[in-house]
Amino acid sequence: MSMTVRSEQACFGGTVGFYSHASTETGTEMKFSVFVPATASSRSLPALYFLAGLTCTEETFMIKANALRHAAELGLVLVAPDTSPRGLGLPGEDDDWDFGTGAGFYLDAEAEPWKRNYRMYSYVTRELPAIVEANFPAEAGRRGVFGHSMGGHGALTIALKNPQAYRSVSAFAPICNPVVVPWGEKAFGNYLGPDRARWAAWDACELLKRGSRFPGPILVDQGLKDQFLSNQLRPEALEAAAASATQELVLRRHGDYDHSYWFIQTFIEDHLRWHADRLGA
Repeated sequence: MSMTVRSEQACFGGTVGFYSHASTETGTEMKFSVFVPATASSRSLPALYFLAGLTCTEETFMIKANALRHAAELGLVLVAPDTSPRGLGLPGEDDDWDFGTGAGFYLDAEAEPWKRNYRMYSYVTRELPAIVEANFPAEAGRRGVFGHSMGGHGALTIALKNPQAYRSVSAFAPICNPVVVPWGEKAFGNYLGPDRARWAAWDACELLKRGSRFPGPILVDQGLKDQFLSNQLRPEALEAAAASATQELVLRRHGDYDHSYWFIQTFIEDHLRWHADRLGA
């Protein structure tokens, strides 16, 4: 499966690279980044996929999260896709920062004009892993997924919908219950259409209520000074849904932290070690 190398640089003894390829799922060029530790020269390693939040790109996590030093130590391949298709020129695609470009919400759209191209769920769960595993020393049987905000929503729903494909999952400040918050209502109403019953398939709380389970524990970190906590994120809804579903959830609340990458930097080592333990790194 072919891809284009946009750039590659040495980092902590390994390589961080930025790539692109023609996507059949989105019908566009898609960009992604990969960090490969030095230990991959002798064996395949687990792959951990990071899903970024609103307005981010494939570069944001690699540059801002302070993750590569720890991934090099732990022997984890890190993969970060872009957050949406780009450059389609669809009506309304670039009108707002929280919808359209940079805001794919890791779902497969069902409504016009989005359904042909806004297929980030299928891209992240099928096409991207195939590209990565064909071109990098990433072991197919040892995948983990985590993310931030919109990407935390994506990580939770992807893991709950595909419990056999991923061995670990975590999230920073995820949108836990998107069907009842403004970000989710805006995205789902446009991407999926007005029938709210169809939205539940893309909401972690609703998936738990409907019987989806992840076989291992889920780690979530949430800052209590997060400016989006009360009106967009709703961790208490995830906590209640997990308790009702007997889904093991480790929800850690941190008093002094907001929604930024400073929060992610503070706890990124915890998350990488969490995944490394479960992926056998």
